[in-house]
Amino acid sequence: MKFGGTSVASAEAIGRVADIVRARIERHPVVVVSAMGRTTNALLAIASTAAVGERDRARSMLCTLVDFHRRESAQLADLEPVFDELAALVKASADSGELTPLASDAFASCGERLSSLIVTAVLQRAGIDAVHVDARSVIITDGRHTQAAPQFTETFDRLSAIIPALARQHVVVMGGFIGSTADTVTTTLGRGGSDYTASIVGAGIDAEEIQIWTDVDGMLTCDPTILPGGYRVKICSFAEAAELAYFGAKVLHPATVLPAIDKNIPVRILNSMRPEVDGTLIVADAPPCANAIRSIACKRAITLVNIVSTRMLMAHGFLRQVFEIFDRFETAVDMIATSEVSVSLTIDDARVLDAICAEIAEFADVSVESDQSIVCLVGDDMRRTPGVAARVFGALKDVNVRMISQGASLRNISLVVSSADLHRAVECLHREFFGNPDPSVFA
Repeated sequence: MKFGGTSVASAEAIGRVADIVRARIERHPVVVVSAMGRTTNALLAIASTAAVGERDRARSMLCTLVDFHRRESAQLADLEPVFDELAALVKASADSGELTPLASDAFASCGERLSSLIVTAVLQRAGIDAVHVDARSVIITDGRHTQAAPQFTETFDRLSAIIPALARQHVVVMGGFIGSTADTVTTTLGRGGSDYTASIVGAGIDAEEIQIWTDVDGMLTCDPTILPGGYRVKICSFAEAAELAYFGAKVLHPATVLPAIDKNIPVRILNSMRPEVDGTLIVADAPPCANAIRSIACKRAITLVNIVSTRMLMAHGFLRQVFEIFDRFETAVDMIATSEVSVSLTIDDARVLDAICAEIAEFADVSVESDQSIVCLVGDDMRRTPGVAARVFGALKDVNVRMISQGASLRNISLVVSSADLHRAVECLHREFFGNPDPSVFA
């Protein structure tokens, strides 16, 4: 059972977590928690402030964070060792005048370490036999700080040796997002990594189910920040969930489903503020659905790059040359489409785009369009349903589509539109495909 930041954001929220855990005590839950609310952002802001020499301001920010955790924990947990460590980190960063990736991980890890201690103490006060396990003792990673990769063999060995025996007698509580190298140096799995931790733990102990408790009722048929009023998706496949997560469905971290897929463990997304709702169940093979589309995902702040070279286009080695440049600058490409006269692609990280374009300009013409958005329609049943593309473009007859791509899996159709047209595009597509949804799959 993984509880996200909003689910543990306050004493009141953690009280709800205790009730949810108690109601499932017979299933021997293992609890993984995110940092409270926006704690990780606050910790990284403190780290950055200290590193630029603003020592007093960093200390003041740290005092605010400490007071918040003391207040919301009602002094139930001994948090002072973590606070002392944070004070030492502030001093070290201010003295050195830099924030290394190693130090960044040390700062960021403290959020989950604090929240897991607090949740353990609250569960104990509620009469639940809870025990705290430091995630760094079981989640072993490489040394790539801020984006560490789990070492699965060692991690699964440790998880299987420690957690099941404890879970038979206690409710195990641990922090998500954090791990350590084999040399016990603290690492983090990247932002959103608590979902990943839950999936790793679930796979490592052969759990019957991995639950992701958040602040929404499950996956919806569209992003509620763009178009409110979507339907809850009752069930979808791992493959659909992975596509939706990659293309912007914030409810699930893209890497979450990978360990679950390997072990074929169902993942369920639930709402900690409405635990009576069944949520969304993610399984290996979802049942066929009368709706060709399971959900519509969106990815904003996209940059569209158009490359034209009448001399080299489609010549041997041309695409390799283009993508070697993106690879060298460590910039991932989301979508690509080619024609006889151009290659178009999208990126969501434009920090080094000027340098990329300068290199491409040596052998091709390149233009850039910023403030674009990807709209991605996902559904396993799309490949069995004729006429989906016709319905998509019929719905978007008044929207200027800048780029089109259909995955080889025939599971998604992705479109690029101007961000100014995003709401209208999603509204038209949702009306077309979810005007009369299949009640067996949507609620």
